[in-house]
Amino acid sequence: MNGWACAEIVNCVRERRPLVHHITNSVTINDCANITLCIGASPVMAEAPEEVDEMVGIASVLVLNIGTLSSAQVSSMLLAGSRANELGIPIVLDPVGAGATKMRTATVFRLLNELDIAILKGNPGEIGVISGLGGKVRGVDSGGVSADPVRIVRECAEETGVVVAMTGETDIISDGKQVVQVENGVPLMGCLSGTGCMAASLTGACAAVTGDHVIASVTALAAFGRAGERAMAVSRGPYSFRTALFDELYLLTPEDLATHARVRVPDGV
Repeated sequence: MNGWACAEIVNCVRERRPLVHHITNSVTINDCANITLCIGASPVMAEAPEEVDEMVGIASVLVLNIGTLSSAQVSSMLLAGSRANELGIPIVLDPVGAGATKMRTATVFRLLNELDIAILKGNPGEIGVISGLGGKVRGVDSGGVSADPVRIVRECAEETGVVVAMTGETDIISDGKQVVQVENGVPLMGCLSGTGCMAASLTGACAAVTGDHVIASVTALAAFGRAGERAMAVSRGPYSFRTALFDELYLLTPEDLATHARVRVPDGV
């Protein structure tokens, strides 16, 4: 796997413009919609139970994000997810705040148990909790993990049967067998609310155009991280960086991504 493979996925997204159906976080919903547009896909935000079945039917991927969770939203997620499974549409799950409260943790396991999830994308604390190997969550922020992160991601993927993408200073992606690390990105991305949610949207856009959920996850995180690196060079602080992040993802060329994607297999794997 290399940068050119990632560039090809981004090209496919821009050519096909897949519809990404979100049931997502109300705090970051606008950013998720706009970042989806910037990579070249088309977003829709729909969670009313009266329409999710129909909306899933015209979408290419479903993104579920529990950031602002409610019982009604869970019901809509299960309805939409069941329909996506019937149609063979991939589902990306962002388990925001799993481990922070009993409701969030139970909801994540319910979605994993009742739906066929394609990709689970979370921060170290969330993935650590779900893996059972130890993780800490403060609100919706990661408090870190107590075990080797590569082991956590791989074993979580083995246990759940889904591709797991752990985001952080170094992103780690595994299907339970292969493990890939993405080293693009800058610390300023952690100073903004919603970058994790946006990463889930981008993962969904990439998963919409390939059945290889590992390369979809790697591409989304490499492209997002590379946009962050480019944005850092032209920004003065968190909010100018936020604006530049959207611009730089929109302007990112396949050649730039192919050249600058820092993707590797970790030592000892």
